[in-house]
Amino acid sequence: MAMDRRAREEPPRPAVPKDVADVVVPAGRFRIYLGSVAGVGKTCAMLDEGWRRAQRGTDVVIGFVEPHGRPKTIELMKDLEVVPRRVASHRGTTFEEMDVDAVLARRPQVALVDELAHTNVPQASRNEKRWQDVLELLDNGIAVISTLNVQHIESIADAVESITEVKVRERVPDWVVRRADQVELIDSSPEQLRRRMLHGNIYPPERIGPALQGFFKTQNLVALRELALRFVADETEEELLEYLQERTVGHVWETTERVMAMVTGDAQDESVIHRAARIATRLKTTLEVVLVAEGERARRRKDRLDALERVAADVGATATPLAADDLATAVVDLATRHQATQLVLAAPPPGRLTGLRRGSKLVRLLPLAAASGIDVHLIAPPRKDEAATG
Repeated sequence: MAMDRRAREEPPRPAVPKDVADVVVPAGRFRIYLGSVAGVGKTCAMLDEGWRRAQRGTDVVIGFVEPHGRPKTIELMKDLEVVPRRVASHRGTTFEEMDVDAVLARRPQVALVDELAHTNVPQASRNEKRWQDVLELLDNGIAVISTLNVQHIESIADAVESITEVKVRERVPDWVVRRADQVELIDSSPEQLRRRMLHGNIYPPERIGPALQGFFKTQNLVALRELALRFVADETEEELLEYLQERTVGHVWETTERVMAMVTGDAQDESVIHRAARIATRLKTTLEVVLVAEGERARRRKDRLDALERVAADVGATATPLAADDLATAVVDLATRHQATQLVLAAPPPGRLTGLRRGSKLVRLLPLAAASGIDVHLIAPPRKDEAATG
């Protein structure tokens, strides 16, 4: 359904105390709307955001938007200034591309640039890729809002090719995507996308059948959606960890489970790593293995800890060496900084249980972990028959 935005009025903004307004971070200079596939609504979201900013007094232009004949997209473009495109001929066909020089000369505050992964026609731009055009705008002080499908992210493209059996030729380096101040997911269920395709809201009639039987098969859409969700979740987790580390929050926020295993070079440490890896797999999270030793033990057990680092790599975990005089405090501090929710370590052997009454390291570690909101798993030593056969 077409939307007449000119008839809409921006609601009045509530009065906000200055001391509160000053701490609100303004919109970033580079925003990407990310989707699983074409047709989820990325371009419409970009145009609507541009319109909202224009209504608030920001100078916004359309650097390049390809509506693909979609009525809603065309309607959303009407209220925004469009910078004239550059026309070029290539192999007997005429193409239109974004005119980077024209956008730079117009010098808006914000440029809307669709399809970040697009490959430019050679005669139409000095840059091979549109993401290079975008970087040029950013480097000249122009904020950019753009769109991208998850299959075009370099680190994900190979997985998409394996899933869909379709070659991904246009790719955007991960570092370009990570340069964005905001990556916002535009989500749609596979069933909704297939209905939109069937109703002619994504591709023209002659492409609908092949698309539904090919790239837009339900199993493909489910996998692509999961890839997009995971990518955005990973970005969000990195931002959260950075936020918490910068502000030295003294406890764990249970936004997601994170597993950390502590090994000290003892004989049962392989079992600890393997058990922690199984816990992490069941929780669908990552594992960090901390290789710790106190004082002289750090030097005496270096070879042993090196071997454990290889075991950690074999189970897909990251390994972090930690030399400390106060093991309990150092481990809990590290777990808190990394926002670990589960700490896995070896239980003391039966003969040493009496040491728990004499101020052992474990007795000191448990209340420190509890105070930081970290659960502790004590892994029993392997049975002798398991050790003999393992």
